[in-house]
Amino acid sequence: MGNQRQYHTAEFKARVALAALKGDKTVQELAGHYEVHPNQISEWKKQALAILANGFSRRKHHADVVAEAHEKDLYAEIGRLKIEVDWLKKKLLPGA
Repeated sequence: MGNQRQYHTAEFKARVALAALKGDKTVQELAGHYEVHPNQISEWKKQALAILANGFSRRKHHADVVAEAHEKDLYAEIGRLKIEVDWLKKKLLPGA
């Protein structure tokens, strides 16, 4: 497949999320500028908002928020991979 998974640093994700939170540019503009899919920018923005909101709460520690965001990412990745596997099964094993 032509889709290579890219890994971005936390600093890069924070920079993109902050730009999205500022609202000066549309998600589409940011996606073109940072060469990241618009859905990914929206996800990072949601994560940043969750981290910020929980930063003002004394109930959760930062590590808990980060772990929850990471867990959500992992479940999303599992879902994407399952869809890809199902698609490949249909294409490669027509009788399956």
